[in-house]
Amino acid sequence: MWESICLTLVATAGNNIGKVLQKKGTVILPPLSFKLKVIRAYASNRDWAVGFLMDIFGALLMLIALSQAPVSVIQPVSGCGLAILSVFSHFYLKEVMNAVDWMGITLAGIGAIGVGAGGEEQVASAISIFHLPWLAFIVAVLFVLLNGWLRIFRRHRREQEMMEYEVVEEIIFGLESGILFGMASVVSKMGFLFMEQGFSKMLVPICIGISISCSGTGFFYQTRGLKHGRAIVVSTCAAVASIVSGVLAGMLALGEKLPSAPAARLSLLLGWLLIIVGVVLLVSSARLVRLLPRRLRQLVPSGVGRNSGLRRSGSVHAKDTTPSAVIHAATLHHLISSPSKEKA
Repeated sequence: MWESICLTLVATAGNNIGKVLQKKGTVILPPLSFKLKVIRAYASNRDWAVGFLMDIFGALLMLIALSQAPVSVIQPVSGCGLAILSVFSHFYLKEVMNAVDWMGITLAGIGAIGVGAGGEEQVASAISIFHLPWLAFIVAVLFVLLNGWLRIFRRHRREQEMMEYEVVEEIIFGLESGILFGMASVVSKMGFLFMEQGFSKMLVPICIGISISCSGTGFFYQTRGLKHGRAIVVSTCAAVASIVSGVLAGMLALGEKLPSAPAARLSLLLGWLLIIVGVVLLVSSARLVRLLPRRLRQLVPSGVGRNSGLRRSGSVHAKDTTPSAVIHAATLHHLISSPSKEKA
């Protein structure tokens, strides 16, 4: 179990840090196209090439981890990628971290340890190939409900002649992207379980292909939410929905169960909770610091260098298609805004 958790931490670190390095490299590169000159420019850029390899390597490690451990363990631990990215940004990009950031990192780390201590190896439950269309049907129903809610709200907004992007839309796009990220892990795990039960080995690449499609569609919905909405709301909803949907789908569709021992069960549940709270604190640290009393606010580093781009980060999120955690919006803004200031 600990081996799978370590693989997940390395994988999610590779995914998140890789995307930041890719984004850093693209600052001086032309838009990506299939022209040979452009491809050579990307391949010769050290930051982009290293980031791309780290991203791919992380995705492969995540698949290995999913083949060895339950989704209800892997998916919550993958949320710790945001904590690892924050530490990387602090030491490598020299971004300012405030006390709330460090608290979120600490809670996410303790949560990962709790999940590792409480998780246990499980005998693969017999699942039917019909679980896959049932899972697709449930996700489709959820999306119909969420998009129906979105359509009703937009109609109400037009009637009220409201022009600003409202929090309901941010929440819906965040939830939709998070659900798809969670389903990506579940479908990948399904492919490995089908192979263990003697189904055709062709189901493994099919399930992995569906998983990549889910992840890519999730980034599409996340980008739609970030285009006009606030990254703090969209990212928080996406991260929490990814963990919750992955855990629930793993238990309902894959037959995963909570540990039988009370202490292990408590450790696992507490680990899930601490990871979710840690992720929420990391995403919303700037706003939480602003809510503190003035005297306390003066004692806490503001983290302006890291958080100044939260409201304007919709246009700087990478549109990647690998299954991974949400990228720090402020980190990407920092990478883009710094070169522009130098040119000025």
